[in-house]
Amino acid sequence: MEKTISPEERIRRAEEIYYRRRENSNSVRMSSSQVKEENENRRISLYKKMIIQVLTCILIYLIFSLIKEANYIFSTDVMNKTKEFLSTDINFQIIAENVGQFFQDNQDKLDFLGSWLKEDGNEAKNEENANQENEQSENENTENKENAQVEDNTEKENKVTNEAKDNTANQIGIGGASNSEAAVATSSSGSSNKTQMQKDADYIKANFKLELPLKGTVTSHYGKREATEIVSENHYGIDIGVNEGTTVVAAMEGKVSLVSTQGEYGTHIKITNKDITTIYAHCSKILVKQGATIKKGQKIALSGNTGRTTGPHLHFEIRRSNRVVDPELVLKF
Repeated sequence: MEKTISPEERIRRAEEIYYRRRENSNSVRMSSSQVKEENENRRISLYKKMIIQVLTCILIYLIFSLIKEANYIFSTDVMNKTKEFLSTDINFQIIAENVGQFFQDNQDKLDFLGSWLKEDGNEAKNEENANQENEQSENENTENKENAQVEDNTEKENKVTNEAKDNTANQIGIGGASNSEAAVATSSSGSSNKTQMQKDADYIKANFKLELPLKGTVTSHYGKREATEIVSENHYGIDIGVNEGTTVVAAMEGKVSLVSTQGEYGTHIKITNKDITTIYAHCSKILVKQGATIKKGQKIALSGNTGRTTGPHLHFEIRRSNRVVDPELVLKF
């Protein structure tokens, strides 16, 4: 016999079934955004499958095409030509001799090509140096002001040095000297008390071993001289009269700190090594680039007549920490 269930028990069981079904339905229910995302993923998956099927068909087509053309690749004519090429006797020694002879016959052209490639490889550096040159040109006026200050600081030294010099003969009107200017010979004072310039000259001779930038006639010495509209009263270097276009070499090794065409020095170049600077002025052409490393005796310029001059010559100047030094205290001209 079936057990009789009370109405209360039936209601309780019905409620349990209702709440159980409600919980199950809530656990699997998804939001509309989730449904859209799942549909999008399914669509992308279908696209991927379709692309894979298309690529597979293309690959199968290519394989069949290669198989179809295999008869031509492995044809008798192609095989015979391959055997003929492989059976050719190649003398590698003769080939090597011919190649060597070719390089010998065209050595000049190959050297030119090598130098051209080297110049092309340095083009970026040259552009950078050109930018530095422009910057240095803008600072040239500032350096001229510094030179004026150096003139004031060395005026007393110039007087002491000029007392040790004698006028020997009048020179022709070239090289920055006036027609009536006398060539001054440098002599040693013999005094135990050395000036700052003499100390600087001894330091340079002991540590740098300079050489003459070129050979020629000294037309204007360091120090005081007869001033004209072109020739300045105070001369901070030595003028060597030579024909225009004479080769100028570096008096010492160092780095090209300035290449400029501005100011009274005209086309000029500065080479610096530690605290020593040599200046080569009034040139017609500069043969090296700013920033280049220079060896002693290397060709750096051609003499000229640029800037404030009375004729073709080279103005040669030596400085130590912006203090001018009489070149004749360092070198014999």
